[in-house]
Amino acid sequence: MLDHACREVGLSSAGAVLLRDGENQVYGLPGKVVVRISKPGQGGVAAREVFLGRWLNDNGVRAVEPLPVPQPVVVAGHPITFWQELAPRKAGTPRQVAQALKQLHALPVPDEFAQHKVAPFVRLHERVTSAQWLSDDDHRWLLARLAELLARWERRPLGLPEAVIHGDAWAGNVVDVDGQGVTFMDLERCSVGPPEWDLTSTACRLTSFGTLTAAKYAEYCDEYGSDVTQWEEFELFRDIRELRVTCFAVYVAQGRTNLRDDAHVRVNSLRGRNGPRPWDWQPIE
Repeated sequence: MLDHACREVGLSSAGAVLLRDGENQVYGLPGKVVVRISKPGQGGVAAREVFLGRWLNDNGVRAVEPLPVPQPVVVAGHPITFWQELAPRKAGTPRQVAQALKQLHALPVPDEFAQHKVAPFVRLHERVTSAQWLSDDDHRWLLARLAELLARWERRPLGLPEAVIHGDAWAGNVVDVDGQGVTFMDLERCSVGPPEWDLTSTACRLTSFGTLTAAKYAEYCDEYGSDVTQWEEFELFRDIRELRVTCFAVYVAQGRTNLRDDAHVRVNSLRGRNGPRPWDWQPIE
């Protein structure tokens, strides 16, 4: 599959190295090229990522850059995209994340992208139901929580004007690249939606997960110009973020049994069994 796709765009797959094998497979090629093989049915998402990578860089917002070749290439139903490898990088600081988001949210929404609305509940039902190791009681509770939050989301009041949002704007996806500055990675969740959805990612590090100090969060708010935790709908956005990371944990723990204790911690926290926030959750990669 990799070899076929590379030939389609005039590249060689010789010397390819598997960098990541998760929901997507990611390979590195000689010549500082990264190849991403997505799951079947993700052609539209892959095409949007390529469009956004080009559009963001053309509009002065640093992001991963697709190679200037026709893409995605589809092989056996898998959309495959080609990207320029980033220089050495480190996670963005809260201030850098806020700077990048402020710049992103100020861009006018391109006509070609306007219909791609944020979908915060995508794949959550499937992730819960596929986690057969969970108890029936936990299954029922998570699905009921999902239904409750979906209903709250659909009747939420408006906040800031809709903008292009990253959708998963934590420090590992907004990185400080040597010699190039702050750069957005993983454009899969980019969409049009409330900027508060992006801002909640960092706020949850303080309020829910205990991985950010109050001082660092104050820097983040100062740089962006507002504090999303003071918004009337913050609790809804926070609750959805917490459910998303919990559903991811129970999903990956289906195949990786060593992660089940951490996934149980998340479920029990949401169910009120681990005391008040923050819960000091350990990251799951």
